[in-house]
Amino acid sequence: MRLDLFLVSSRLIKRRSLAQEFCEKGLVRVNGLEAKSSKELKSGDTLEITRRSEITKVSVLKIPETKQVSKASASSLYEVLETRVEEN
Repeated sequence: MRLDLFLVSSRLIKRRSLAQEFCEKGLVRVNGLEAKSSKELKSGDTLEITRRSEITKVSVLKIPETKQVSKASASSLYEVLETRVEEN
């Protein structure tokens, strides 16, 4: 599944256009490297999402088979490894 679709399906980011914008600006990393929105994800990948001064690091547990995922099962797609605030 594409990175931008996963971000939306898992509800880590609300809209696909916003997910694509995050990727274009280099705010999303996959396994430590900046990633384009078209990057194919697989189970076990590590994502780092930077929002303002907060960095959220998650591990992809499973890739959904469809784009539509229920709100209840969205959080089962990933595990939050770390959330930290970068001070300026």
